[in-house]
Amino acid sequence: MRRSRLRLLAPSSWKAALAAVAAAVLLAGPAVASIADDSAFSPPTGTYFGSSLDWSSDSAAEQTDRLGRPAAVLEHVAAVPVTDAEVDYLAQFMRQAEGQGALAAVTLRPVGGLDRFGQEEAEAAVAALARARDGQELPLFVRFAPEMNASWTAWGFAPEEYIAAFRVFAEVLHSDLPDAVAVWSPAAGESYPFSAGGTTDDAALDTNGSGSLDAGDDPYGPYYPGDDAVDWVGLSAYHDPSGGGAPRNAVASEGALDADLDGEGDLAFYERFAESAGTPMMLETAAFYSPGAGGPAELEIKQDWWRQVITATSGDAHPLIDVVLWRDSSSARAVVGEVVIDWSLSGSDTISSAFAADAEASELVFGPVYAPFTSSSTVRTAGGTIGGAAAWLLVAGVLVAAIALTGWGLLRGRSGRLAYDGPPNRDLRIDYLRGVAIVFVVINHIALVSVWQNLTQEAIGMVSGAELFVLLSGGVLGMVHRPKVLGGGIGEVTLRTEARAWKLYVTALVVVVLVGLVSLVGFVNSTPATTYVDQGTGAAGSEATGRVYDLYTNIGSLLRYPVDPAIIVDLALLRLGPWQVNVLGLYVVMLAIAPLILWALSRGRWAIVLLVSWALYVLQMILRLRLLPSQFEDSFPLLTWQALFVTGMVAGFHRREILVWFATRAGRIVLAVAVVATAGLAVFSWNNPYLSSPYDLRLGLIPANAFSDIYSVAFQRTTLDPGRVVNVLLVVITAYAALTVLWKPAQRLLGWFFIPLGQATLYVFVMHVVFVLIIANIPLLREGNTVVNSLAYLVVLGLLWVMVRTRFLYRIVPR
Repeated sequence: MRRSRLRLLAPSSWKAALAAVAAAVLLAGPAVASIADDSAFSPPTGTYFGSSLDWSSDSAAEQTDRLGRPAAVLEHVAAVPVTDAEVDYLAQFMRQAEGQGALAAVTLRPVGGLDRFGQEEAEAAVAALARARDGQELPLFVRFAPEMNASWTAWGFAPEEYIAAFRVFAEVLHSDLPDAVAVWSPAAGESYPFSAGGTTDDAALDTNGSGSLDAGDDPYGPYYPGDDAVDWVGLSAYHDPSGGGAPRNAVASEGALDADLDGEGDLAFYERFAESAGTPMMLETAAFYSPGAGGPAELEIKQDWWRQVITATSGDAHPLIDVVLWRDSSSARAVVGEVVIDWSLSGSDTISSAFAADAEASELVFGPVYAPFTSSSTVRTAGGTIGGAAAWLLVAGVLVAAIALTGWGLLRGRSGRLAYDGPPNRDLRIDYLRGVAIVFVVINHIALVSVWQNLTQEAIGMVSGAELFVLLSGGVLGMVHRPKVLGGGIGEVTLRTEARAWKLYVTALVVVVLVGLVSLVGFVNSTPATTYVDQGTGAAGSEATGRVYDLYTNIGSLLRYPVDPAIIVDLALLRLGPWQVNVLGLYVVMLAIAPLILWALSRGRWAIVLLVSWALYVLQMILRLRLLPSQFEDSFPLLTWQALFVTGMVAGFHRREILVWFATRAGRIVLAVAVVATAGLAVFSWNNPYLSSPYDLRLGLIPANAFSDIYSVAFQRTTLDPGRVVNVLLVVITAYAALTVLWKPAQRLLGWFFIPLGQATLYVFVMHVVFVLIIANIPLLREGNTVVNSLAYLVVLGLLWVMVRTRFLYRIVPR
C-alpha cells in the first residue's frame, strides 16, 4: 500500500509551505513512508493551536479561510464501539487533516459505561482507527473516555473500571498503532464533584475519608491510569459560567484558567501530572457564549478567555502545554432546551480578526505541521452527493411533478373515484397522518443508523415527527370535543380532558419509575433511555460535543432508607425520565388548560385564542423563559410548543369550515401555492450536509455552510423557529390534500399499517420505550451495520403493529 512521508515544517514556514506544496507534488511524485516519531507531536517552540470543528457543516479548508491560517491540530469525536459509519467519518476527517498538514486528534467517547470494556473492545476500536488512517502515517492523538471525573459522562465516577479500560486500550494502541499517543484527559476539577456529591462507600473516590464524595476529595488522582499507560495528559478547562444549567454570559474572572491549571493541593493539575514526570499536555478549551442570554458582548467574553490561554501557554508559565484545542463550533445543550451555544473563534469576521491579531503576537503555532498531501483512500465513504446538472434536473422534475399533480388534484377534487370516502364520524386521514408521525418518532428515538433514517429525518422538509405529532394531537382534541362543547357540555368536556391529563401524568410517572428501576439492574444497558448525549448541531457520527447528561440523577436514593425527599419531588415534577417520552409533560399541561381554549372557541373567539398563543410564542423567542422545572421544558419549551398545539386545536375545531374554504377559488389558489412550497422546502432540505447513513444522498446545490446558516436562523427544532412552523403547516396541508384526492390507493398501499398505529398513538409511544431498552442490549445492533439495523426496524415496527392489532396489554397501557 502506498504511504506518504510526513515532512515536519518549522513553525514559521507554513506560508512558504503552502506555496511550495503544489510544485513539490508535481516534481517529486509520491513520497516514501516514514514512521512519525515523538517530535511530530510537539512543536520545537511554543504551543500548537488546534481546533474541534462541526464536521457536518464545516471543513478544515473553510476554517483556514476564515482564520487566515490552518490549525496545527484537528479533532474529531467518535463513539465507542466505533461503527462502520463512524469509520467513514473518521476517514474523511483524516483526509482533511492530511490536506491541511495538520495532526489528528481523535476523542473516543464510550456509549455507556466501561464495565464491559475489555481486550476485544479495545482491539476493535484500535482496528477502526487503523482502517480510517488507511495506511497513511498520520500522527494521531487518541483521547480515550475523557472527563471520567465528571457527572455528565456515563463512564464517570467509576475509577476502577476506567483505569482498567484505559490501560487495556493503551496497551493495544501502543502495540497496534505505535505511532499514536494515548491521552488521559479529565475535566478541570475546580467544581468537583460537580452535581454528584453525596454519601459514598467507594474508598477510591473518598480520598479525604469523610464518608462522602465532596469538594475535599481529589478530582484527578483516583482516575490516573499510570505513567506506563499515559503518553500525554490533557485537561478540559472551559469557561462556562452557566455550569451546565441555564445559559449565562459572563467574562471570566482574572486568573480563572491558571486556577484550573495550578490550583492548590490536589487541584494542582499541571504540577502533578505534567511537570512531575515531564509529560506533554493538551488543553481543551473554549468560552461559553449564548446569543439569547444577554450580558456582555461575545467579543469581550471570548477575547478575555483566549488571552488567558495565550498567557498560560507563553514563556515559562506552562512549557509542557504543547497543544491547545479550541472548540471552534456552535453546539446545543439539551438540559437548557438545546439553546445554541457559540464556542467558535471563527464564526464571525469580528471574532476571527481579533483572535488572529492576538495570536500573531503570541507563541501559538499554526499549521501546516508537515507538507499537506492528498491520498487515494480505499475506505468507503458515507452517503453521496448529487451535484451539477443531475441535481438541477432532479429539482426541476420534483417541482414539475408537484405542479402537475396539484393541477390534476384540483381538477378532480373530492369527487374523483380515488378520493376519500371514509366514515363520517371519524376522519381516517388524520389517523393515517398520526400513524406516519408516530413511526417517524419511533425511528428517531431508537436511533439506529439505517435507511429508514434517510426517509424520516427531515427528508420531507425541515420537519420531524415531533412537530407533526404535537400539531395533529391538538387537531384531534379540537375535532373530537367540538360537538359536545357547542352543545353546552363544557362541564363534561372539562371532566374528560382533566381525567385524560391525569392519566397521561400517571403514565409518564410510571414509565419514569420503571425505567429508573431497570437502570439499577447491573447487567442491563439502559444508557439510551437514561442519558442524553449532547450532539452539538446534530452532526451525529461526525462532530459532537459528546457531553452525556444523566437523566436519572440520584435515582438510586429511591431505594435507600430513609428515602431522600428530593427524589420524590423530582419524580413528581417529571424532572427525571427517558428523553424519548418527555413530551408527555407538555401534553399534560396542554390538556389541563384545554377546557379554557375549547370554551373560547365555542364562543367564536378563535382569533383571540390564536393571537394570545402566538404572542406567547414571540415573547418566548425574545425572553427564553422556562415556566416549569419539568424535563420536557428542555426539549419542548412550553411557551413555544403550545403555539403548535393550540393552532392544531383551532384547526381541528373548525375543520369543516376550513375544508369548505379550501374549496373556494381563493382556497384553491392557496392550496396550490402550499403544495408547491412544500415541494420546494423538501428539495431545500435535501441539501442538508448531514448524511444519516452510508446509503444516504444529498443535493450539492447549496454550500454546507450556507445551508447551516439558514437552518440555524429559521429552522431550529427545539426553539420551533418560524421557518419550521411554516414548513410543518405546509406539510400537513399538502399531505391531507393528497390523501383526500388519492385516498383509495394510499389506503391500499400503507393505510392498513399506519391507520391502526395512528389510532393508538399513546400506546405505541409508551411501548416503544421497551424496544429502546431491548435494542440497547442486543450487541449485534451496536455494530452500526446499516442493513442489519434497517431489518431490525422492520421487526420493531411490525411487532408494534401486531401488538396494536391484538390489543396486547390494552387493559394496562393507555391508548
